Amino acid sequence: MIFHRAAQREFTQNAVAVFVALFAILISTVLIRLLGQAAGGRVPADAVLALIGFGAIAQMPVLLSLTVFIAILMSLSRAYRDSEMVVWFSCGLPLTAWVRPVLRFALPVVIVVALLSLFGAPWAQKKSVEYKEQLNNRDDVSRVAPGMFRESSGGERVFFVEAASGEEGRVRNVFASSMQNGRLGVMVAANGHSEVDGLGNRFVILEHGRRYEGVPGTPSYRVMEFERYQIRMQSKEAVTGPRLPKTLTFPALLKEKGNLYRGELLARLSTPVLAVMLALLAIPLSFVNPRAGRTNNLILAILVYLIYSNALSVSQAWVAQGRLGFEVALMAPHVVMMLLLAVLFWKRLSVFARWRRR
Repeated sequence: MIFHRAAQREFTQNAVAVFVALFAILISTVLIRLLGQAAGGRVPADAVLALIGFGAIAQMPVLLSLTVFIAILMSLSRAYRDSEMVVWFSCGLPLTAWVRPVLRFALPVVIVVALLSLFGAPWAQKKSVEYKEQLNNRDDVSRVAPGMFRESSGGERVFFVEAASGEEGRVRNVFASSMQNGRLGVMVAANGHSEVDGLGNRFVILEHGRRYEGVPGTPSYRVMEFERYQIRMQSKEAVTGPRLPKTLTFPALLKEKGNLYRGELLARLSTPVLAVMLALLAIPLSFVNPRAGRTNNLILAILVYLIYSNALSVSQAWVAQGRLGFEVALMAPHVVMMLLLAVLFWKRLSVFARWRRR
């Protein structure tokens, strides 16, 4: 049907525009948060780009669900404003006839949402955690970056290098300070590099510099000049954090029996159902009275989405706390939304029946 093909084309065009806008907002939000953490030293600056990618993949199911909802809502609202729905109803077609073209457009996206929710997002969460652990387990030498003060993992040393010298592993104008036995040692050197001996011990080698040592707050200090100064860096054992439910694969999550894992499973299964319900809810919520305000339906749609998503979040939290059964939490929010969907369709169909009798 030509009308259905035109509707599919409009759905797709609006979905692309909405996705680009929402994706830009998501990336900006994640970038601001990570840059704040990087400025505070909690996240290395070279890890920001990778963590943005992992965060975007993890949030993609919700992003695609919102894209489908808003695209259908925008398309059908425009049809109401331009009186195209009058032609639709004049042909004897009810509002429920939109269910088929809407599902034809939404189901491929819902399949992608399901795959991302069950497999893609957990993989991204796992890689993000592993990447952060890998960065945190780096030794102090690997943390040093030109033009930035870096504190060692134990807080005993502070390093600063002005710039790389062009040779592999060598830097220029090195500053290092350390606190040992109540005495502060400050070293400045023209050049520096790192070495690993035959036993695997790693050293920072400072060349052509001075060392200032003394007790803070007292005039007693001494100055030493050196041609070569070695600082032994203690190797850091790899630390692996506990397994988080959001990082588990779907088969592994099914084998777990704890409440936290049941709550995570509920969230993953509910996401594709949420996308389908939002696509169907957009049909009756798109009604616009050209003689009244054009934002009433948008406000109602936003409220419905917020209530629906918050109900799913509360259900997940209650399952994780053991306050609600898994089966009840899996069904209750969606059944309530199905009843609301039926009421909205009945209301719009009754209005359409009264309009035809006139």
